[in-house]
Amino acid sequence: MQMSLPVVLISMVLFFVLFFGIGFLVNMLLRMTWITAVCFPLIAVFIIDDVPLTRYFTAPSEAFAALGRKITSLAAADLLILSSGFAGALCAGWAIRTLRAKGYQMF
Repeated sequence: MQMSLPVVLISMVLFFVLFFGIGFLVNMLLRMTWITAVCFPLIAVFIIDDVPLTRYFTAPSEAFAALGRKITSLAAADLLILSSGFAGALCAGWAIRTLRAKGYQMF
């Protein structure tokens, strides 16, 4: 199934705003600037993969092989949407870092 261009663009904007907002709030609360950008690959794995988390501990070779197959079978639209979410997480870290450098200590 292929997504139309407006759906892809709206999804990209939504993922960017979603991860920027979540990253901004998490960075503000935990005072760790890049925590969301570092955790994004784990979040992406939970979005992409349908293998239960316990399988990564009970049968890791099968679980990681299934994850590899799932990642390589992603469509270009899916990769664009996920990369825009990662860009939002990076921009949240950059925004927090800039605010702290300018003297906003609550961030």
